[in-house]
Amino acid sequence: MTQKLLVQEWAARRERGSLPLIKLGVWVALRLHRRVARLFLYPICIFFLASSPAAARGSRAYLARVLGRKPRLADIFSHFLTFASCVLDRVFLLNEQLDQFDIRVHGEEIVRAIEQRGGGCILLGAHFGSFEVARAVGRNHADLPISLLMYEENAKKIRAALAAINPRLATEVIGLGRMDSLISVAERLRQGHFIGVLADRNINGKDMVSYPFLGAPAKFPQGPFRVAMLLQCPVVMMVGVYRGGRTYDVFFETLAEAPESRPKDSDAWLDGIMRQYAARLEHHCREAPFNWFNFYDFWA
Repeated sequence: MTQKLLVQEWAARRERGSLPLIKLGVWVALRLHRRVARLFLYPICIFFLASSPAAARGSRAYLARVLGRKPRLADIFSHFLTFASCVLDRVFLLNEQLDQFDIRVHGEEIVRAIEQRGGGCILLGAHFGSFEVARAVGRNHADLPISLLMYEENAKKIRAALAAINPRLATEVIGLGRMDSLISVAERLRQGHFIGVLADRNINGKDMVSYPFLGAPAKFPQGPFRVAMLLQCPVVMMVGVYRGGRTYDVFFETLAEAPESRPKDSDAWLDGIMRQYAARLEHHCREAPFNWFNFYDFWA
């Protein structure tokens, strides 16, 4: 299958769900409370396991690499259940119910130091674990202003979903692909914002570079890293790992300090930071394998 036909397969899949269903799900979850709502995840995951063969194949391909063995059906179910748990928890996190969770933060001194200097930074995440739990930590513990940077089509969906869950958060999304996107990011950085972006895939499969990842070359987009280089800001990797139950570990790791000037060899700078990002993402995948949420063949 060619890259053009893939069109980042994840982006081409029809969305399952709508805003009325999101609102209904949020209403039910908040009234049942988290412990009761979690009981519904098991039949939901069984349904998706039976009705989503493409996602199951993607899960199987990834788990075979990260586990180093042929995954069992129970492994794929656990993979789906971890994803569903993080999706459900997003409702409570977006409604600022952090008391429902046991959240352990590692590397908070990194963001504190950036905050004290009065500057913002690029927070690189991935479709791994819960980006929302890390963002909630920033909002509620460190009082950090965090905005999300994403492709415009996804940004529209996310804005609508955020408005359905918690209208106060809808303005925290910056859409990529507009003429003023980079200007908006630069302005928020000057205001001390932390700009979060998921850097493991993009929407059109363009501007991709291969790096070793779980035993084989995988393609990562240069765009998020190029933005950090152009705006000369610190780059921090942010990962929220779901441990099961009500427990999350949030990790902040410095990938690059703010350069005093643009790198003379931009290709070398980009290669170094992207290679480091891929290596740290692999580390977290091996340490918490069911937290990977790219349900397609990432190595195709």
